Formats: sequence, structure tokens, C-alpha cells
Amino acid sequence: MTDERSSTSSDERRIDIPEPTDGEPTVSGAEADENDAGNEFTIADFHDASQREGRPVLTAAAVARSLEIPHEQASAQLETLADAGDLERLSVSADPVVWYPSELEDLTDRERVIVFPKRREIVVDRPDQFTRAQLSQFAHLADANGEYGYRYVVRPADVWGTPHDSFDQLARTMRQALGQRSEGLEDWVESQWDRAHQFRLVTHEEGYTVLEAQSPEIMGNVARQKLDEEHVHAPISDTEDWVREGAEAAIKRILYEAGYPVQDHRELESGEELPIDLQVRLRDYQRTWVDRFDEAGEGVFVGPPGSGKTIAAMGAMARVEGETLVLVPSRDLAQQWADAIGDYTSLERDQIGQYHGGRKEIRPVTIATYQIAGMDRHRSLFDDREWGLVVFDECQHVPSDVYRRSTHLQSTHRLGLSASPIREDDRQTEIFTLVGPPIGTDWEALFDAGFVAEPELEIRYVPWDDDEQANAYGSADGREKYRIAAKNRGKIDEVRYLLSAHPDSKALVFVDYLEQGRDLSEALEVPFLSGETPHHERRRLLEEFRRSERDLLIISRVGDEGIDLPTADLAIVASGLGGSRRQGTQRAGRTMRPAGGALVYVLATRGTREEDFARKQLQHLGRKGMTIREQAVERGPN
Repeated sequence: MTDERSSTSSDERRIDIPEPTDGEPTVSGAEADENDAGNEFTIADFHDASQREGRPVLTAAAVARSLEIPHEQASAQLETLADAGDLERLSVSADPVVWYPSELEDLTDRERVIVFPKRREIVVDRPDQFTRAQLSQFAHLADANGEYGYRYVVRPADVWGTPHDSFDQLARTMRQALGQRSEGLEDWVESQWDRAHQFRLVTHEEGYTVLEAQSPEIMGNVARQKLDEEHVHAPISDTEDWVREGAEAAIKRILYEAGYPVQDHRELESGEELPIDLQVRLRDYQRTWVDRFDEAGEGVFVGPPGSGKTIAAMGAMARVEGETLVLVPSRDLAQQWADAIGDYTSLERDQIGQYHGGRKEIRPVTIATYQIAGMDRHRSLFDDREWGLVVFDECQHVPSDVYRRSTHLQSTHRLGLSASPIREDDRQTEIFTLVGPPIGTDWEALFDAGFVAEPELEIRYVPWDDDEQANAYGSADGREKYRIAAKNRGKIDEVRYLLSAHPDSKALVFVDYLEQGRDLSEALEVPFLSGETPHHERRRLLEEFRRSERDLLIISRVGDEGIDLPTADLAIVASGLGGSRRQGTQRAGRTMRPAGGALVYVLATRGTREEDFARKQLQHLGRKGMTIREQAVERGPN
């Protein structure tokens, strides 16, 4: 997009992740080759130094330090390799010369996978969809950046949650993705695979739950050291303990935190039989999600907004064919679930109930809000029926007293849904131990396949509207600084400009502060939807937006979760940059739908903390493969 008011369009750029260090480029390095050639300095020695330093572009000083040789010797040897054509030299400002392997010259033309076994990192330049799909089965995409490639990290949890039935299958996937066998990385992955299969929960023939260990040693040295009489009744054998009813969730959490995830092989209850036919065809990746859930009986569907997690959840309902409880964050989302189940399954409308502040219906399929489910006086919601499946929508809400007071639901099939199962208190581990392991697809693979449109994200740095606010910011402290920057009146003109630049778009404007929302509402003469908006009015406005009878809404935090706006193609985040990473995902995600051309603009007051908030919040989306630009706005004459 061209901004006629901006004199700094050349400032548009990608956010680089990770940042270079020590003045040297941080593009990926090659895995070390073995060198048995005595004291002769070869390209293999350079690769060895590259591996130790964590980058393939090295200075002579770095080579000398890594190989423990004099600087003069390193320089001479590098010159020799360059003369032989094995290395290339490049003068940079941070050091007289840097060196890199000649083979890196053709990286722009082909995919290249480079492994750092000691750091358990994989860097891929120009990965194709197959490679990304394979990597996503055992590695975490830490950084996605066109200049430095895609950086994957293999963490214990990634190995623990892999969908493979055996380590041999996992090893084959790794070799397909890497194009080689990395012995050091495979050894570590196998050790984590073994840890993930040391304990399992099973159902005894008499109906109670048993914790089994692979050996007496692991049972004695781990489980019986970590668990007490609150969790188990008594030993049954050297490798078996009788589990107390309702203690399953606590046992899984405790052993997970000790580094030993528990395999849940219990015979889960299916509740009262409820035949369900899904009346829409699942996409291939949705079918894969459902298959994995069906095998495990638990899990969290993780995918971007627009990837069809709700439809996939209905596919899981059809597999279980048991009465289902769906927990959601809001009454609006409860209604949307009820409508979707009625539209896309064979269930009759009178088989679908809602349980919240407005209605109290318990039916074969019941959709309830987290808030009401957490109240003691509504415990009958859980106790009066034998649910075969419990679905936790926006399951980042699950680690709370709501779920902890309902641990007996561990005996049922459990499914979570989330675009971003991230919590700022780093308790996301509990999501996967209380609900189940992540089941999902690499976001960028969905973008490439055309299932979900990748929005264009742009941070726009807006100047102050007047000196009064700028001076107030300068004299404020702490959170007050953020509040003043967020409510910069200059953003009203910027919102006007962006809306005029996209006159045919259906747009959402997000704000964090009610005062700012009211000001924008008055200036633009459009409704402001907030927590203060009566429920019936909120529903009317959203329905008008869905039916394209209205093309602009201003929304407070009430829109971050639990409201589905499928036809929005423009989002402007006027404030909210101090919120969580999850909030950034939700707001950007309001435009992630199969239709293309979606735009997200994030407004930040120039020269304030909002700049840092914006970069930090959107880095999470950058790591998922989205392109993020930055634009400084120059205020033109009034």
C-alpha cells in the first residue's frame, strides 16, 4: 500500500527474528563433518567451527577462537581455502572480512536444511510444504524470516507429542525432513521418546485406574518419590500403583513437570449414546486431526482462525457418538456453536441446549459458558449427565478453578480448541496435561495450500496529535504512560485515512479503552460494541455485520475471543498493544479466512513504549510465518 502522506515509505521492512549478535550475520550454519586429515585445515574444519559458533558466516577471530589456533594461522588457512574455491570472502563494517562456504551461494535457488545437533536446532532456507509438514511433527517453528530462513527447535514437548506409534517411524520422518541422518539429534530424540513412554494410565479389568511404569526402578525413583496418598491408594506390584479416583489429572501434571509425560490408555467413558452424522466434508488436515484425536481420546486442535477447528470438533463428536458438553468463553459464542451444530450435523434443534446467564437448558449436546460452569451452584451441569465428550473452546481458559473443580471429567474424551494456546504466566503446559497434547498443522502450510488466507500485517507509527498529550506522556509514570500513548488522538485521523484507503472493505477497529472507543464512535458515526452493550444489541450488530448490512464496527476487548466475524477483511488495532500475545493472535486472526486480500493495521504512537509493545506482540505471529511490515507515518498539513 502506498501512503501519500508518508515520506518514509522506504522504511517499510520485515521484522528480523532473531537479531544479529556481535555484528556478524546470523544465517544458518552447516553440520560438522568428521575430519581425519591430521593437522591439515579443510572445509570440514570450517564447518566444525561454524557448528560451535552457531553460524556459517565467521570472522578469522571466530575461527581462531573455535579451533584454538592463532589468529594469523586462521587467516592464512582461510585465504588458502578461498583460493581453492571452498570459501567466499566478504568485507563488512563490523569486521574487515567474514568468510562463508561457497556452497551457500546457491541457497537462493533451492531448499537447504542445516542441522545443529548440539543445540537441537534446524535451519531451513526455502523449505517446501512437504518439509514443513514433516518438521512440524517433531519440531517447533521458533522463527520464520525470509532473510535468515526458518529456524526450528526440537524441544522435549515436541517429541512427547509426536503422532508416531514408534521411534522408528519418527526417525524416518526426521530423515525425510532433514535429507540426512543426524546421529546426535536422533540419539537425543530417542531418549525423549523413551521418557514419554515410561508411564501410562490403564483401566483395570475391575474398572479402576492403574498407573503402570516400564520398570521397578522408574516407578520407585520417580513416581513413588513424586506421588503420595492423595494420588494413589497402594502399590499393586513393583511396576503398578492403584490410582485414587479423580487423581488422574494431578498425576499427569506432576509427572509431566518431572519430565515424564504419562500415556493415557484408559477406557474412556462415552456417556449416553448419541448418533451424530457430520453433514459437511472435512478437509484432509481436519480429518487427520480427528483421526489423531480418535486414537488418543484427548488432544488440543491448534490452528489459525479460519482453519475450521469448530467443524473438526464436530467431526470428533461424530466419532465419539456420545452426549457432549461444550464450554465456551461467552454467550455469543454459545449461540454460534448451537447454530453451527444445527447447520452441520444431523442433530435436531431440540437436542442442542445452552446453559448460561440467559438460558438453563441441559440437552444431549449442551453449550455452557466457563463463567457459569465455574459456579458451585451449577455443578449439576457436570454431575447430572454422563458426558462422553467435553470440548473446551478457546482452551487457554482451561487452567483455572473452573477445570480444577471438575477433575472427574478426566474419565471422558476431552478436546481443546485454540488458535494460540499461550498464556503469559507460562502455564500452557497445564493445557496439554489437563486436556491433552497439541494436535495441529503448521500455519504456513495452510496459507500455502489456500485453506486460510495469510493477512498482510503492518505496524504504523503515528505521531502525536498535539503537544498537550506528548507533554503528558513525558511526565507520566508506569501504566499511565501506556494509557496516554494508546489513546493518542492522532489515531482517529489515521483510522479515517485507512478506512478511506479501503472504501470497499468490511472493517473492525479494536480498542482497549472505553473512552477511546466512544471518541472513535462519535468521530466515525458508527456503533461501539463493548461489555457495556446490552446482549440483544450486541447480537443485532454482529448479525448485521455478518449479513453485510453493516461494514464497520468498533470493538473493545469483548471481541478478542468468543466472537466469530467470518467476513471481516480489514482490521485496525487502534490500541491494545500492551495486552498478551494471545490477544495479538485473536485480533489479527479476525481477518484470517479463506478469502484473500485481508489486511491488519496496528497503530502505535511513535517514540513511545507502544513501539516495543507492537513488535513484541506481533513477533509471535511472525514466527508462524506471517509477513510483518513497519511504516512510519508523517503527518501532512491539516
